[in-house]
Amino acid sequence: MLLALVAVYLIGTVLIALYAARRVHNAKDFLVAGRSLPLYMNMATVFATWFGAETVLSVSATFARDGLSGVPADPFGASCALILFAVLFAKVLYRLDLLTIGDYYRRRYGKSIEVITSLAITASYLGWTAAQLTALGLIFSVFSGGALSLTHGIMIAAVIVMLYTLFGGMWSIALTDLVQTAVIVIGLSAIAFVVSDMAGGPVTVVTAAAEAGKLNLFPRGGSVEWFAFVAAFLTMALGSIPQQDVFQRVTSARDEKTAVRGTLLGGIIYLCFAFVPMFIAYSAIVIDPSFTELFASEDERDIQRILPQLILDRTPLWAQVLFFGALVSAILSTAAGALLAPTALFTENVLRPFMPQISDRNFLVLLRTVLVLFTIAALLFALNSQSTMYEMIQEAYSVTLVGALVPLAAGVFWKRATVQGALLSIICGEATWLFCLNFAPEALVPPQLVGVMAAIVGMIVGSLAPQIFYERQPAKA
Repeated sequence: MLLALVAVYLIGTVLIALYAARRVHNAKDFLVAGRSLPLYMNMATVFATWFGAETVLSVSATFARDGLSGVPADPFGASCALILFAVLFAKVLYRLDLLTIGDYYRRRYGKSIEVITSLAITASYLGWTAAQLTALGLIFSVFSGGALSLTHGIMIAAVIVMLYTLFGGMWSIALTDLVQTAVIVIGLSAIAFVVSDMAGGPVTVVTAAAEAGKLNLFPRGGSVEWFAFVAAFLTMALGSIPQQDVFQRVTSARDEKTAVRGTLLGGIIYLCFAFVPMFIAYSAIVIDPSFTELFASEDERDIQRILPQLILDRTPLWAQVLFFGALVSAILSTAAGALLAPTALFTENVLRPFMPQISDRNFLVLLRTVLVLFTIAALLFALNSQSTMYEMIQEAYSVTLVGALVPLAAGVFWKRATVQGALLSIICGEATWLFCLNFAPEALVPPQLVGVMAAIVGMIVGSLAPQIFYERQPAKA
């Protein structure tokens, strides 16, 4: 019965996406919904895109194991990224009327920087998209009682998410995110009440978490623990800023004020509501301490089974429907954004410069073709990774932190930033990060922090030194 109800929900979601396809007449409709979303829809797309499988399954389980000090990246870094983007970047980028964030790099620095940064940002989405496919595959595996392997579950998930996004693009995401946001908020709130009652009430759960040290926000230990904590927070808080999905939601708003307010409110609501699955996860530990045995598994992904297993084993059918409806909603909304964003970026900023005469109709075909290819790439990534979703996402944002953040921030806030500075920033940031990652991964200062510091130095030195490399005179942005 549960599987049938979830299947009906999935079919309904795909039908909404197909209906949304009727509004897609050109690339602008497909990528940014014609820049027409009102505040309530804009805010819903921000929240629903970021409130994904990692928030419900992975962040919550990591909290149950390590406490608040174990989740600095998400929700704290993630919500901080949205708030910073709304306050510092939303107005500037909305006024430029661009399709992708890669367009900004082209306008500010030229085609070379456009292609390099777009490739880096596109690559960063592999981990995020793979995390969503892994989550949906896990749900299918749990539903089947283990008859369906995680591998086969992930493959089925990839097909569903691809079809969900393929036809309607941003319009599909915007319309379905309204439904999914309502399902997420109502479903998880109801489950929190049910599970809390089973655990003896919210006071019992919070007291148990506090006594176990799970509510300590800052790490206990020395420099190693603090550097790791700061690195995880900054990777998400800053590495998420030069991302196409955030840019896409800002640009989809109907006006400048909506762009700022929608992103800001979405970030604040996300921060507040992310504590609900954490509460549910620790309630599971209070109800059944044997769940802690999953913490010792060699496969890190096993800890993500805590919530689905608790709901299936201990709650009535109506609660299972609410939970898995909310979970599937969270996965679909995030996965759709994670597929559309790199598709838009790679097609518009890497491929299109080589085919300037392509018609808008053919460009839509190209967009959908790239979306299918990126789905396959993300599928392969998911099948070959044993990291948790939380770890996958942190790894993904390291790429943009060291390779795309500094050129974006310098381009917006420093008039003396040059093409040469941007190029040297990218080279220094990526090269230093990769070197440290491979030869000094356990060093006191984590590789991504060393990389971003090298990127800053590269931008300053490259911009102030005599200009040997330049593509053209940068335009004002």
